[in-house]
Amino acid sequence: MDIKDVLLYLLWVYLGIVNVAGFILPAVDKRRAKKDRWRIRESTLFLISALGGSVAMYISMRLFHHKTKHKRFMIGIPVIIVLQLGAVFAVWYFFIR
Repeated sequence: MDIKDVLLYLLWVYLGIVNVAGFILPAVDKRRAKKDRWRIRESTLFLISALGGSVAMYISMRLFHHKTKHKRFMIGIPVIIVLQLGAVFAVWYFFIR
């Protein structure tokens, strides 16, 4: 196993962890909102999205109907997804192909 394989493995582990967090956090925040308890900051939700959990965050938002009435989230999370896809394409185009 060379360094490329190790780095690719670590990238997949990282993306798995951040996407699990991106899926769970909106569900937890929705539950806390219903129980009128301490909430997860919106900045935390955006941070997890920006760190790679945007797709899972968007799926979770739609599934649990959380933050779907907030334009900031319904526009912001898809914009993050598009930017991340652009970054992946740029890395592939300039460094891998």
